[in-house]
Amino acid sequence: MPAFTIKAERDQLVTDRLTGLLGADGFTHERLYDTLCFTVPKEKIHSTLAYLRDELDFNFLTSLCGMHFPGLEKELGAVYFLHSMRNGHRIRVKTYVTLQEAKLPTVTDLWPTANWMERETWDFFGIQFTGHPNLKRILNMEDFPAFPMRKDYPLEDPTREDKDNTFFGR
Repeated sequence: MPAFTIKAERDQLVTDRLTGLLGADGFTHERLYDTLCFTVPKEKIHSTLAYLRDELDFNFLTSLCGMHFPGLEKELGAVYFLHSMRNGHRIRVKTYVTLQEAKLPTVTDLWPTANWMERETWDFFGIQFTGHPNLKRILNMEDFPAFPMRKDYPLEDPTREDKDNTFFGR
């Protein structure tokens, strides 16, 4: 059987099982860059990820990162990249939060490797992971006042006087 047929069948299986868990209106899905991507409400993100790990064998959290879309109602979010080693299948799971309530439950109880990924997401995007065993900055100084991967963070120090912008077309 061709590989694309097997992948399509696995994608459909995951979609059907999540529909049974969350209901038809409980999530959205789309295909982005040949990977099935699910968007789940933040209230159901932990239970959905636990279900994917325990029932559908997505036993490896490849990556976890933050995202920022300024101007939208829910402008912060997290993306979980999951891999089923046994089935050779990858999916993405996204969830969004508001800037005022930038909190998500930790998944370190599901995947201990999420520890540093959640710390990095906190450090750069300001998303707090409730229940995290040691949520503190990982690369920036503890007293750093901002979250540098947000798109509202200035790209350059506006107080710099040593840079001549005429060489850069400004």
